[in-house]
Amino acid sequence: MPWIQIRVNATETTAEQIGDALSDMEAQAVTFMDAKDTPIFEPKIGEVVYWANTVVIGLFDAETNMQAVVDYLQAQPVIQQFGDDQFVYKVEQLEDKDWEREWMDNFHPIKFGERLWICPSWRDIPDPNAVNVMLDPGLAFGTGTHATTALCLEWLEQLDLTDKTVVDFGCGSGILGIAALKLGAKRVIGIDIDPQAIEASKENAKRNGVEGQIELYLPANQPSLEADIVVANILAEPLISLSDVIMAYLKPQGEYVLSGILDSQINNIRSVYQQYGSLADDKIKDEWARVSGKKA
Repeated sequence: MPWIQIRVNATETTAEQIGDALSDMEAQAVTFMDAKDTPIFEPKIGEVVYWANTVVIGLFDAETNMQAVVDYLQAQPVIQQFGDDQFVYKVEQLEDKDWEREWMDNFHPIKFGERLWICPSWRDIPDPNAVNVMLDPGLAFGTGTHATTALCLEWLEQLDLTDKTVVDFGCGSGILGIAALKLGAKRVIGIDIDPQAIEASKENAKRNGVEGQIELYLPANQPSLEADIVVANILAEPLISLSDVIMAYLKPQGEYVLSGILDSQINNIRSVYQQYGSLADDKIKDEWARVSGKKA
């Protein structure tokens, strides 16, 4: 069953109320995580202690209308008393983390298409003559194990990216942008709302020797440009609400791919993006889908 989650920044005084609000919205699970590696010593009996900087994580069925969840959270007094600028959150696909249970033993090189491999650093490269991206599991989304990432990698592998400029909208670990560079692109612009993703992308770009070709931005600092290719592996709701922003990055006759979409959401996505030009055939993998097209 596919899942998505929302991560909300909180404090020791707001975490429990935010967690209760997520439960009110029928989160399947609510967890609390230390945002800054701060130790908490054993509390008194019956006492619940949260970190000064806490991340509250709500797990939802991927069919959930996450905008409704966000709107409900924003309406809570605990959020309103601090103002909208204090409400920091991220909605994301839940990475396929089978590799966490067996850790390194179960995370193997994965092939996409005819020539692209995603390889963990502790494994031997299966084909030194192939296009190899070295990428270890980390804190940002994107290792190649999730169907949405695989769908985008397969799409990129089929293109001639020689000397192309690529925008990776919602770059996460940087896997799609780095793969594009390894496949021949000359420049990648990665954009993500999560500073942790920016750091992960920097680290992975350096590991792959392409740090000089990738530029990484938070939305407040994102540049204006028209690229040859746009990839956006986020979720259906932001793909719809940010369609004008995403397509503004693409030059006429440029190609784009969208994922993070459930197969039940394809028609909603196509109805929005058909106004921008022609659409290609969709691809479905493990209940997730890929929509691609060319700008008019």
